[in-house]
Amino acid sequence: MYHIRPARPDDVDALLQLILDLATYEKEPESAKATPDLLRRNLFETPYAHAFLAFSGTEQAPGEPIGMALYFFNFSTWTGRPGLYSSYLLPRKLEDLYVKPEFRSLGVGKAFFGHLGKVAQEKGCARLDWSVLKWNQPSIDFYEKRLGAKPMTEWMGMRLEEEGIDNLKEFC
Repeated sequence: MYHIRPARPDDVDALLQLILDLATYEKEPESAKATPDLLRRNLFETPYAHAFLAFSGTEQAPGEPIGMALYFFNFSTWTGRPGLYSSYLLPRKLEDLYVKPEFRSLGVGKAFFGHLGKVAQEKGCARLDWSVLKWNQPSIDFYEKRLGAKPMTEWMGMRLEEEGIDNLKEFC
């Protein structure tokens, strides 16, 4: 038994722990730089992103936090409409979706996608995009077989981190 609800400011510590769990699962615990202050500021004060949390138990008697789905909006120049981005771990433009291993295969991932789909429809999004690590075959299988998602084989993700972003000022 579990339930899902939008994250609230008093959930910051639970979100941070799930982020650290996700970073460990993805074999990059040193890459997790989020802090309670950053999450509070960027999810609730100036909401650059949003989150859902899953809890064991019921709404009336919530148990422990067992998963999260972080997402934000992007924009498609081709469709002229917003999109929703998220990444999801278990089965993932959602930024991150993570379910504790012991709670997988209970439908939590599908329920997260159900909530994300509802947000995408309410906001008129043309797409729901996410990323998955190439080695995460159980998640890839979930996305393709259970959700009907299609891999974007013609596209490759690119990234600049802080130093690279700073180097861009030479082009101005």
